[in-house]
Amino acid sequence: MAEYINIKGQNIEVVASDPANPTLGQIWYNSTSNTLKGGGVTTAGAWATGNNMNTTRAQLSGAGTQTAGLAFAGAPTPTTVTAATEEYDGTNWTSVNSMNTARRLLAGAGTQTAGLAIGGYVPPGAGNQTATEEYDGNSWTAGGGLNTARRQSSAAGTQTAGLAIGGLTTVETGTTEEYNGTSWTTSPGSLNTIRSDSGGCGTQTAGLAFAGYDGGSPGASTATEEYNGTSWTTGNSTNTARYGLAGAGIQTSALAFGGYTGTAKTAATEEYDGTSWVTSPVSLNTGRNVLGGVGTQASALAFGGSDPGDSFIASTEKWTGAGSPQTKTITAS
Repeated sequence: MAEYINIKGQNIEVVASDPANPTLGQIWYNSTSNTLKGGGVTTAGAWATGNNMNTTRAQLSGAGTQTAGLAFAGAPTPTTVTAATEEYDGTNWTSVNSMNTARRLLAGAGTQTAGLAIGGYVPPGAGNQTATEEYDGNSWTAGGGLNTARRQSSAAGTQTAGLAIGGLTTVETGTTEEYNGTSWTTSPGSLNTIRSDSGGCGTQTAGLAFAGYDGGSPGASTATEEYNGTSWTTGNSTNTARYGLAGAGIQTSALAFGGYTGTAKTAATEEYDGTSWVTSPVSLNTGRNVLGGVGTQASALAFGGSDPGDSFIASTEKWTGAGSPQTKTITAS
């Protein structure tokens, strides 16, 4: 029979009192109570259905948090675009002032009161965009344009320290640009895996790009890369290859959800701890791609997108992550 030391590489710790902040999976023997104990989670993560957006759409973007979210632009139908903007208060969506340029397949970053809309696509003739718009909690104003017009990029950061990642020009690109609140500067660091439709989150100096479409066959990628403000470093891959997904969180605590595997819309949800991705046993209630996503690993928001029947949707889902580890007494069965 396998022993703990052979599995974990260490003996079970003997202590007189339980640790104040046990980690998930930690095991110890309490010599005072003569019991074997471990760190287990209080609850599993879960997606709960929320109220719909007012405008049905896919290929949109967003900013903010689960209780102060922002959804903007996108495609109400496969052949149209919208400039509609909505704010979320944790329960309901409220329509507010529209963007200046209606578009789809754009990227977003920032907060509900300081949002950033980046690039995108305006059919049929205007094509890929360099346009940047800034939201102040009331209205949108034009910001500095991207150096490279693109759509299907991802983003990270804030309105005054933004990051535009990859995307599609005429082909997939790895070009990265940084925004200072006025203008964009092309970073010397380009993605190692050139791609569009990836997930993105984090900050301008600690960004994360994951999955996406690499232009190959079948095209769905699992590549993960971390940005340090200068260059990208390849990390461990996602478990599900996909593109058109959404992301939330920071470089060391991220969430990936939804997307298209190359054969199907997926509801898969994965969590990243700064080293590895773990697939959650709980998936979105509705599989979807080209959706919006904001928030943190523990408290995220998914909205809009295209469902498995290729219908554009307005539905919203709210993620509550697993509870904090707590002490559990281990008994023999």
